[in-house]
Amino acid sequence: MTFLDTNILLKVIDSFKTDYIVQLSKFHTAYVAKTSTKPESISEKENLTGDWKVDGDSAYDFLTVALDERLPYRSFQQIDPSRIVMDIFGVRSNTNWIKNFMSAKEVKNAWYEQTEDDVMRVFIELKHNQQWGYSIYYAGNKLTVRIKRQPPVTDLQHLTIAIDAGHGGDNHGATGITSHILEKEYTLLLAKETEQELLKRKARVVMTREKDTTLSMEERIIQLNKHEPDLLVSIHLNSSDMDTVQGVSTYYRYIGFKPLSVAILNQMLTLGLKEYGNVGSFNFGLNGITEYPNCLVEVAFLSNKEDEKKIRDPGFRRRVAIKIADGIEQFLQNL
Repeated sequence: MTFLDTNILLKVIDSFKTDYIVQLSKFHTAYVAKTSTKPESISEKENLTGDWKVDGDSAYDFLTVALDERLPYRSFQQIDPSRIVMDIFGVRSNTNWIKNFMSAKEVKNAWYEQTEDDVMRVFIELKHNQQWGYSIYYAGNKLTVRIKRQPPVTDLQHLTIAIDAGHGGDNHGATGITSHILEKEYTLLLAKETEQELLKRKARVVMTREKDTTLSMEERIIQLNKHEPDLLVSIHLNSSDMDTVQGVSTYYRYIGFKPLSVAILNQMLTLGLKEYGNVGSFNFGLNGITEYPNCLVEVAFLSNKEDEKKIRDPGFRRRVAIKIADGIEQFLQNL
């Protein structure tokens, strides 16, 4: 449903294998890993909203709402117009007004609706069509949405691009159908080629790994967020039970980040690869990041002989790197 901050109050009503089932509101439940929780004894009470505020600092806009407890939430994106939408579970409106300050530069409008007796829906309408990311967290009991503004200059020379080489270390990924090459080795080769191409175009580049390292999704996300990149591209190689399946595909989870994945797919198709599609609502760890636009690229299928041959070709890998960089530039030109 999206990531949660720490020390969120969750009501456990059942369990299923390694997860707890939690009651978010009267009509909403969710799953959370048991290893991510600790028991607390609490008394149930009605929670009311407190003060609301929209303001900004030198880099971000903020929406904050005071709550009685650190309650669970979820968020999603809308387009045309561009909005961040957040549901806060287990709370009722206390007929609060929203203070708006001129220091907010990206938030165009903000309002809330009591969609259910115990669910508050918050709308944050943005000035730019393209969403550049946001994070949700608690400062004490104040629920905060930090909204990233569109960079003042949107060209590669002024942006930080994160490149993720999929898998690595103990996680081998897919295996070549004839050569038995490992996905983890060739995603790293592709990532390094892409890094060099972006550096050639004067971008700042952050790599999640530069050698055969075991990294969990959590470790990758923590590492990436420290660098606060403007965009993220995660590079993978696909596989199928059917050796006739082939082609390139790109993936996104949040609709506001779709344009990056479409731009990269358009450029990758100029390599003569078959199209496997642009896939949305994709539940991959690095697509779950809301802090910056992100895209997963499945370059081709290791389970297909024709695609596997291309992947092993250094010239092809070089062309892939050029097309990923071209896709990023096309995305920026379309803003």
